[in-house]
Amino acid sequence: MSAAALAGRFAARADNGPAQSEVNATVRLVASILVVMTTIALSLMLNSAKNTFEADTRHLHELATDLILLDRTLKAPGPPADETRRLLADYLRASIAEPDIVEEDPAAEAILDAAGARLRAMKLADEQQLSLWNDARELYRRAVRDRWITVDDAGGTIPAPLIVMLIVWLAMIFASYGYQAPRSKAVAASFVLSTLLISAALYLILDMDTPASGLVKVSKAPFERALRHFER
Repeated sequence: MSAAALAGRFAARADNGPAQSEVNATVRLVASILVVMTTIALSLMLNSAKNTFEADTRHLHELATDLILLDRTLKAPGPPADETRRLLADYLRASIAEPDIVEEDPAAEAILDAAGARLRAMKLADEQQLSLWNDARELYRRAVRDRWITVDDAGGTIPAPLIVMLIVWLAMIFASYGYQAPRSKAVAASFVLSTLLISAALYLILDMDTPASGLVKVSKAPFERALRHFER
């Protein structure tokens, strides 16, 4: 974008004819149209990234809640459910240890599958325990479902062509501003600073659209709270 602004400045120096005022008016009109389109595109991208981040956060909270409810349900049968509860706690520890909690982790998945296998293999003594076992299996299925929804949503939703188009529009806007700007160190510095700030904003929007990695990541706090509940 800074390069586009400088290119516009050099183009203005080369194109200094009698119709310069009409040229400047046309450049301003085109820049205004591009500014409106860029504003709309940025708003759509920010809204999409925000929805993706909030959805992943919500599903992670739902998964942690299901695991807590599953642990509370499994306390009633007593010793037959101890191994299942231990595996669920191990799953939480393995997930928390991973740098990106919402990405697919084969090791954590294997632990969760083992917990499900132990749950299905439980031997129950009476009908009350059978009812609790059915409730626990339903909670386990919900937890697995929430986990996969969280993993599937972590890839981002902003299409690459939109990002490329937005960058081209921004470059054209800066070129038009450079075309009309006077030669000044302050103007050049403002172009560079504006480019850095806009680039940082774009980076944060794209980073928020991929909650599994980067600076803006889904918090591990729900899993940490669930683990503290398991360890009581």
